[in-house]
Amino acid sequence: MEYLVLLGIAVVIVGFALRLDSILIVFLAAIVTALLGNLGIDGFLTTLGESFVSNRSVALFIIILLVTGTLERNGLKQAAAALIGKAKGATPGIIIALYGVMRLVFAAFNVSFGGVAGFVRPIIMPMAVGAVEASGHKPTDEYVEQLKGMASGMENVAWFFGQVLFVGTSGAILVKTTLAPLGYDVDLLRLAIIEIPVALIAVGVTAVYYIIKDNHLRRRYCGGDTFAAPARLAAPESSVQTVKEGE
Repeated sequence: MEYLVLLGIAVVIVGFALRLDSILIVFLAAIVTALLGNLGIDGFLTTLGESFVSNRSVALFIIILLVTGTLERNGLKQAAAALIGKAKGATPGIIIALYGVMRLVFAAFNVSFGGVAGFVRPIIMPMAVGAVEASGHKPTDEYVEQLKGMASGMENVAWFFGQVLFVGTSGAILVKTTLAPLGYDVDLLRLAIIEIPVALIAVGVTAVYYIIKDNHLRRRYCGGDTFAAPARLAAPESSVQTVKEGE
């Protein structure tokens, strides 16, 4: 009878093999496991509620997505693009670099903006694209895709190295608990202090790299000062010759 509890795993395997709705599969597997494990409906609901309360921070992304979607529907992207359009000399590389610095500072205080889905996509990307359009040009799809990767990469670097600067974060505690059985007593405050130059170097190098990469991408996709395709830049001489021959 003890092995019957494992039927919940079989439900998951069969459900995904048949490509059924994932939420429905997990819910059915949980009910089967609860019934076969003698939890009953009351025990199942109690366990489900306790698990949700103890891990309620995991569900915060649902609130972030709802808020972000509402703001986007009411013109968040347009407002961000219009704001950066007023800044002279702003480039996508500089915007992403400045975001990395800001992200590092707030990460040191364990303040999150919602990551790629909650902040980079609805705010940073429209600002980066808006910086290009403010100069009177239109970026290509390939250029935009590259900017998406750069903005997401900066988010990951700044948050990864910045969160350890806050004493008591999960990353710092993980380091402490991992080294403790090996005989190393790690002080969380000292760990944060040692991490400061590491975080500054990581974000600084990434920012410089993305600025240089953005300059390279603008020359590649924009042909220097314009957003014309590279193939079109080599066309004028041959076209002029063709016109002369026609005359």
